[in-house]
Amino acid sequence: MPATLDIAIVGATGRVGETLVEILEERSFPVGTLHLLASLESAGKSLPFRGKNLRVREVDAFDFSQVGLVFFAAAPATTQAFAPRARQAGCAIIDLAGVLDAPAIVPEANAEAFTAREAVSPCSPVVALAVALAPLRQVLAPKRLTVTGCMAVSSAGREGVEELARQTAELLNARPLEPRHFDRQIAFNVLAQVGKPDAAGQLALEKRIDAQLREVLELPLLEVAATCVQVPVFFGDSLTLSLVSDAAVDIAQVNRLLSQAKGLELVEDEGTTPRRLAMR
Repeated sequence: MPATLDIAIVGATGRVGETLVEILEERSFPVGTLHLLASLESAGKSLPFRGKNLRVREVDAFDFSQVGLVFFAAAPATTQAFAPRARQAGCAIIDLAGVLDAPAIVPEANAEAFTAREAVSPCSPVVALAVALAPLRQVLAPKRLTVTGCMAVSSAGREGVEELARQTAELLNARPLEPRHFDRQIAFNVLAQVGKPDAAGQLALEKRIDAQLREVLELPLLEVAATCVQVPVFFGDSLTLSLVSDAAVDIAQVNRLLSQAKGLELVEDEGTTPRRLAMR
């Protein structure tokens, strides 16, 4: 593996793309040259990276042979349109939109499944759940999972964050509220679903949790029931998990494994059994 890797981020000006740029810097990832790409409307903007301001360029004019790794942090249609070009140029691809036909990978759970040059990064609830459940596979035989997700508005991208900020300001200043990104008031409110249902009445996020969690945990027969609600919080999702196992559960052993797992922090409430997990 080379000492440094030239990387392109498609969708760099979106909330996910900007966060990815920050993570690459915070974790001292061995980036050679970082290319920030977006649509024509966003080209020309700049983002800070390692003491410099990098200019965002139009993805349509980019030569993917310049890089070895491409992160697709854009809308599904953009990923589907430009992934073939990146593939033809010989790039490794990480799909953050979850639309490519590639294995869904959470390194803490199924790193061995990454055998090709493409991978899907699952939706954030699946990443959190997989990191928590992976250490327990040696002592649990999960049969059914019931997940309740309280999703921050950042799950809807920059538009969701801006909408909550605008609605909050309007209400606090006694101005008429005009929903835009969400179909109703989100400030000081909880919406019973995340996104809009399809023709069958199913929600995309809940379907992704079901399919991707079974794939990542390599449990195709696992029953998953997921319910997600939109809460008026800018960042930070909260997930509640109920697990039914085929075998008896040793709680002390479960707590020991969770306390030793990388990426997790087991939180104890004073005088009670440890029962909450936080992502590190």
